[in-house]
Amino acid sequence: MNYYLVLLVFISVLSVAVFGIKYFVSKMKERRIRRILSEPFKEEHRRYLKKIPYYSYLSKEDREKIERFIKIFINTKEFIGVNLKVTDEMKVVIAFYACLLLLHIAEKECYENLKTVIIYPDTVAVERIREQEGIYSKERFLIEGEAANGTVVLVWNDVKKEAYHLRNDNVVIHEFAHEIDFMDGALEGIPPIGFSKYGEWAATVFKDYKKLRKAVLRGGNLGKYELLGDYAATDEAEFFAVLTERFFESPHALKKEFPELYEKMKEFYKIDPSKLVKG
Repeated sequence: MNYYLVLLVFISVLSVAVFGIKYFVSKMKERRIRRILSEPFKEEHRRYLKKIPYYSYLSKEDREKIERFIKIFINTKEFIGVNLKVTDEMKVVIAFYACLLLLHIAEKECYENLKTVIIYPDTVAVERIREQEGIYSKERFLIEGEAANGTVVLVWNDVKKEAYHLRNDNVVIHEFAHEIDFMDGALEGIPPIGFSKYGEWAATVFKDYKKLRKAVLRGGNLGKYELLGDYAATDEAEFFAVLTERFFESPHALKKEFPELYEKMKEFYKIDPSKLVKG
């Protein structure tokens, strides 16, 4: 018996079967999304959106587009509440800010690979191993949000506090910026911009990251880097997430203090919040 030939036939059949399953799943998903989009946007959901300043800043076309994204998001992701009941308000507010980041980037849906959103009522305490100069220690951290492995963790008290007022911080924007960062398979502070642009991004964006890190290590007043804060100096991934927060939440201040960073954000997100948000 020609085992090599049998193996080739087996691999060919398996490949066809895998392709067939993927095609079937893809078609099923397309039909599901068409069914979701065929339903009108709920007025109750729109009432939540009207309480969010950013929603009113968007053009009519962008409001219609983000409503489509929100419908798909809340109907294709699993929302899990820990010691709280997940409400429509939670789903709509989280979906809005998540999809705002991809409003001018995504075509059909946002965060296709995201599976689950876990919501806690209050700040979560977690234990982690910390390494510093080769010394490992177990420490307890308080987190407002986290993103990893197709799951985003959020604290509703912080989400709600930040959702209806523009301020420097927005935990939903922060955690979904991490999701975007990881879309190319690496959490390194460089979003999916194409390998050819990595050098330019690093030279422009990480120049300020390095300056901020030096300022934090030096101690004292951070000067203009106070806008970004010392948490942005944690690593390149946190720098990108904080920068995304400031881009959408404090666009005029970011544009004034860091015009190069602002332009890079505008180039990637394909939106100019300084023309939407009142100064």
